[in-house]
Amino acid sequence: MFGIGGGELVFIMFIVLMLFGSDKVPEMARSMGKAMAQLKNATNDIKSEIQKGVEANGLDAKSLSDMTGNINSQISKAKEDLLGDTITEAKKVKEDIEDATGPVKRQR
Repeated sequence: MFGIGGGELVFIMFIVLMLFGSDKVPEMARSMGKAMAQLKNATNDIKSEIQKGVEANGLDAKSLSDMTGNINSQISKAKEDLLGDTITEAKKVKEDIEDATGPVKRQR
């Protein structure tokens, strides 16, 4: 759980008990439990609203997966085209520089 071992958890609980006292710890645990339940309910509500919106627009998981696959392939193709054009231009510039500096190069 979060990379915390049993001994570390006991130590943390001991520190909390020392800071807040034995009468406040159960109240804090209850309020944290309620907060976690509210967060879970809010998350489930958001998920259901998204699902309703997807269904209302006639989309399903397969069509969304297909659309994202198409978008990813278009992005990959655009990156390859851009990278290819950039490499070609860089080679041209390199050749131009080599042509211009050819006779001026230092000799050892």
